[in-house]
Amino acid sequence: MKTLIALEDGTIYEGRSFTGAGEAVGEIVFNTSMSGYQEVLTDPSYTGQLVTMTYPLIGNYGVNPEDMESARIHPMAFLVKEYNPIPSNFRSTQTLADFLIDHGVIGVHGFDTRALVRHIRTVGAMKCIVSTEDLDPASLVERAKSWSGLVGQDMVKRVTCTEPYGWADNKPVPGTNFATARCDADTPLKVVAFDFGLKYNQPRLLVERGCQVQVVPATTDAATVLAMNPDGIFLSNGPGDPAGVEGVVETIRTLLGKKPIFGICLGHQMLGLAYGGSTYKLKFGHRGGNQPVKDLTTGHVEITSQNHGFCVDMNSLSADEVELTHINLNDNSCEGMRHKKFPAFSVQYHPEHAPGPHDALYLFDRFIEMMRAHS
Repeated sequence: MKTLIALEDGTIYEGRSFTGAGEAVGEIVFNTSMSGYQEVLTDPSYTGQLVTMTYPLIGNYGVNPEDMESARIHPMAFLVKEYNPIPSNFRSTQTLADFLIDHGVIGVHGFDTRALVRHIRTVGAMKCIVSTEDLDPASLVERAKSWSGLVGQDMVKRVTCTEPYGWADNKPVPGTNFATARCDADTPLKVVAFDFGLKYNQPRLLVERGCQVQVVPATTDAATVLAMNPDGIFLSNGPGDPAGVEGVVETIRTLLGKKPIFGICLGHQMLGLAYGGSTYKLKFGHRGGNQPVKDLTTGHVEITSQNHGFCVDMNSLSADEVELTHINLNDNSCEGMRHKKFPAFSVQYHPEHAPGPHDALYLFDRFIEMMRAHS
């Protein structure tokens, strides 16, 4: 089915839908991972975006229930060079096309994804519309321009949970709390995890390290969290502009110094704002499972998984209070920081390794050590 991809600057690409009729508008971005497309699709951080994969062949290993990073697909559309409709993998339970159709997400292939990615890399991430229904290029460009965009928008409210839940038996458990959560450790640490768009592998890794995890909505206030008397507070990843998220910065600022805090991705950015700093939008963001990051405290280089379009401006923070701990080796942007007075640290990338390698799992161990030291 003929599909047009229209960017706000007037650039048009023609492809074919492999999921039937559909239309979607959002910010067009690209991901450089060679695998892990199911994890990409179920990452809440992609809310409001149209994702293009740079790897040319997608769909060859299908999808399965075990590799879900959340309960549903979050990108508005999925764009690939060539879709493989016949998966070959013993774990596969469904084709990628059927997976997208089940979640109402349009999939497009049969166009030059390399040309699109080179264009975004030069011009920057842009508003975009994908459609099988409106095939008038001029109309589509105007409709793309009229989309509100991500800057200043609170995208977290679209993905955060509505009720608290726990984690047990390798899955979310509605209504679970610290009194009833199951954990095999003799002395489990209690972690309250803010859900800004949390990926399942984050509570999974905390539980594997002997923690009981209580996931709470992004709107949960500081008094409610402190009343749970946790050993630590985890700030998850999430979508969009951190400056557009309502109320969370004030909550984090109240919690600083009272409990150890570990932030990832959007949680890292929210910490930066709570420290009194600011964030800015990157030209085309960092998205993929192969981003090089240097740990300035050890000199080690990690190959990391990333998905973000905004960044903490270290120049906006006091060097007497906040230390830069990690940098991106592609553009020297901030990838990690720690507070010098309070037990709080964070990274911009995704150490939960799904998708991506295992280089950064030590950060979860560091959080455990920090909680033990302050318990």
